[in-house]
Amino acid sequence: MPAQNQVTAVRPPSFEPRPVPLSATLAVNEAIARKRRRGERVLPLGFGEAGIPIHPALTRELGAAAGRGGYGPVAGSAALRAAAAGYWARRGLPTDPSTVVAGPGSKPLLFALLTALGGDVVVAAPSWVSYAAQAALAGVEPIRVATPPGEGGVPSPALLADAVVRARSRGRDVRAVVVTLPDNPTGTIASEATVRRLCAVAREQDLVVISDEIYRDLVHSPGTAVPSPARYAPERTVVTTALSKSLAAGGWRLGVARLPDGPFGRALRDSLLGTASEIWSSAPAPMQHAAAYAFAEPPELVEHIDRSRRLHAAVTGAVADRFAAAGARVTRPEAAFYVYPDFGPLRDVLEENHGIRTAAGLTQLLLERYGVGVLPGSSFGDAPAALRMRVAPSLLYGEDDEQRLAALAAPAPATLPWIADALGRLTEVLADLTASVTAPEPALA
Repeated sequence: MPAQNQVTAVRPPSFEPRPVPLSATLAVNEAIARKRRRGERVLPLGFGEAGIPIHPALTRELGAAAGRGGYGPVAGSAALRAAAAGYWARRGLPTDPSTVVAGPGSKPLLFALLTALGGDVVVAAPSWVSYAAQAALAGVEPIRVATPPGEGGVPSPALLADAVVRARSRGRDVRAVVVTLPDNPTGTIASEATVRRLCAVAREQDLVVISDEIYRDLVHSPGTAVPSPARYAPERTVVTTALSKSLAAGGWRLGVARLPDGPFGRALRDSLLGTASEIWSSAPAPMQHAAAYAFAEPPELVEHIDRSRRLHAAVTGAVADRFAAAGARVTRPEAAFYVYPDFGPLRDVLEENHGIRTAAGLTQLLLERYGVGVLPGSSFGDAPAALRMRVAPSLLYGEDDEQRLAALAAPAPATLPWIADALGRLTEVLADLTASVTAPEPALA
């Protein structure tokens, strides 16, 4: 009998793990970090992080609850669910706390919803990278449908109906459509008329609408309304939001979902809670306490969000102007902190000077030659040959909290030295990239 400590022959598994690529937004952030560690000059415009400090009131509330180490209800604490219900009610969506479910971020909530609903899901083209990726991980088919011109985040209603009919004729079981209001990656907001038509198609085709409204409080013009599908198809709409964008608490991982009222909503809640109970059990109790405070919207947080909204508007507007001056076609962003320029007008020059034929080739050139980290539109489901990219300027606000707080307080943040320097570098890069082009494209209204 061999000795117990005798080393046996090493025999690794004969199969490969399932290949799951790193999310494109995280991958570009890591690529920029590697360049920065090597001492290279970079412009970090790829990662969708809000780029502002956590408000001290939130850290105070989190610290006050740090001793809460026990499990809580799977759906979330009563205080958090009541606060989230109040948040939605103040936005014209009366909400019973029993229809609210909390989770460790809106991303896990979305995955749990897709798992609970089953069936294939329609996503906008372009749309946030994780929608289609999560559908594939859940074992269902993401069906991409183009958006109306200038209205990102919502599949064209006419194209949606056709896509669903065609998919079902192939034997697919299409059950949901995901929309983003306001949109990532374009920073635009679909019109009320478009959202109403989408809801009508959802009823006709018996689809659940999942409305990701995480950027709702970052609309650049306070008078601009966000037309939530929950207003027009309340019996079949799920709304999600979180603290990661408006309050820059992405690392805290806390999100909430508002489910429909009625029999279907209750059945969906049961399924969602069952899924959640097997994945995360309950959202972290200290985070829930801080989130309950945040969703109650005390004046200091309302002011903080308002200042961040103004900062995002100023810097994304300045970035949009520079892309337009370089000859790209740019729809003016209306919300969040994204710009989605189209280099289609420069296609011939980019191919002649750099051999560029795809968005991925263009963004790779920007990263390797200039240290500019952006994401190709193809990462968001756009056509590979379309020379569009998502630009996220929010990491330009400062290298530390002192600079970021100064940016929040500045009446003209784009003129602050460190932001002006980054904008100047962007102008230089675009001028070199498009050297033989002289006629600028105006930013679209």
